[in-house]
Amino acid sequence: MGQARDESPLERATRRLNAALDTLEAAVNRRHEEDRQRDALEAQLQAFGSDRSRLAAELDQVRARSTDLEAANREVSRRLDRAADTIRTVLAGNDR
Repeated sequence: MGQARDESPLERATRRLNAALDTLEAAVNRRHEEDRQRDALEAQLQAFGSDRSRLAAELDQVRARSTDLEAANREVSRRLDRAADTIRTVLAGNDR
């Protein structure tokens, strides 16, 4: 405390100004970091949006392919059933 009394008004004002500048600099640094984090989050959000769009398109393609495969499976099953019936008929005719 004795030191503050030994300071001139100019020295006290300079000390207060330096403290205010330090506080301002810290606030600016915090704001800069917050802006940097916000920019990073915005970039990440854009990347998520792009990924979502790409994945949705891929999912649509996979669903279409699945539908095609199911139709092909039904056709193969139908043909196998018909072939099995034909074989049974031929074998039944040979047994007579």
